Amino acid sequence: MSYFKPSIDSRVDYSLILPVICLLIFGIMAIYIAVSHDYPASAWAIVGQQIAWIALGSVISFVVMFFNTKFLWKMTPLLYVFGLGLMVLPLVFYSPSLVASTGAKNWVTIGGTTLFQPSEFMKISYILILSRSVVQFSQRNKDKIRTIKMDWLLILELFLYTVPVLILLTLQSDLGTALVFMAIFSGIVLLSGVSWKIILPIFLTGVSLFLAFMLIFTWEGGRAFLHNLGMPTYQINRILAWLHPFEYAQTTTYQQAQGQIAIGSGGIWGQGFNVSNLLIPVRESDMIFTVIAEDFGFVGGLCLLLLYMFLVYKMLRITLKSNNQFYTYISTGFIMMLVFHIFENIGAVTGILPLTGIPLPFISQGGSAIVSNLIGIGLLLSMSHQNRVSEERKKESRLLRQKQLSRLHEKGII
Repeated sequence: MSYFKPSIDSRVDYSLILPVICLLIFGIMAIYIAVSHDYPASAWAIVGQQIAWIALGSVISFVVMFFNTKFLWKMTPLLYVFGLGLMVLPLVFYSPSLVASTGAKNWVTIGGTTLFQPSEFMKISYILILSRSVVQFSQRNKDKIRTIKMDWLLILELFLYTVPVLILLTLQSDLGTALVFMAIFSGIVLLSGVSWKIILPIFLTGVSLFLAFMLIFTWEGGRAFLHNLGMPTYQINRILAWLHPFEYAQTTTYQQAQGQIAIGSGGIWGQGFNVSNLLIPVRESDMIFTVIAEDFGFVGGLCLLLLYMFLVYKMLRITLKSNNQFYTYISTGFIMMLVFHIFENIGAVTGILPLTGIPLPFISQGGSAIVSNLIGIGLLLSMSHQNRVSEERKKESRLLRQKQLSRLHEKGII
């Protein structure tokens, strides 16, 4: 008999929620600064819309927090199929002008209104289906000795769930999001215990292919060769912008060059709240870090990174405490997704990596990413609660045994 009756308050891990709230506040301030200079007439409307998305994501996160393992396990295949269905929509309902400017069909647009980005929600479904697949594989082979052949079979099984996602992302011409899915895939494969005899050769092959690609790209005539093979012009321009951000500063690399100048102009302490001396396209979204660096300087950027580090640390602690395999893989996938987003976004705006259009978690303007990230936090809250329930039950069991032994001792039985 369990004496632990969980209340709503007991389900909430405030140490996990606190950094998320701080990041969301940081994001609202940065978005306000960006849009108040770029779109002054609609600044409050855009900020209000972002707050509405945060409210919606918080409500969904609150509901997800009450999901138990059994329910989530049953729902996972349905969520995966539903996510794939959503990802088909941008191929049919899209804005030609948006496709012309971004080069990708990754947003659902109906009647001239851009609604949402399905791939953001698919990330959560993808994490769930891979986690479920690894647990099922482990259960099927629990009495067998782990071999290289079995590791390959596991990778193949996970890759079969990945193929439909990659095909749809290829049709959408969304390379940046495809990289996020591959980061999730890599994190879960690593945690699943796949042998380094497989991982190391794959890693070295990937590095070799990247170096070969860059060699061709930088070779005279190489870009024309890659374009003839089918590489989109916008992707070529993004890599060029990464390699030579100031050579084409008035044309194709204007966004990157302006962003790096803005970051540098912030100095140590920044130029102050709501100061903007440079025009940076879509800085309220993918380039939001430039706003933080310009207004709050190196210190502001460092504070943001420390908040992210604390959030990841809390998520890792929850993961390590869990004795539920399914939740452990879910948490790992979500952590990999967040870390890759942070690394790629900040790396891109500072010139370390090429731009891929990946938003900064909890900061960038956009409803789909915010709601998706908050759903992930809801899953972590559910996991944290399950950990506490497990600990309480163990504690109750120990106390009950102690009471029983005490009674037996009093009666002289032992």
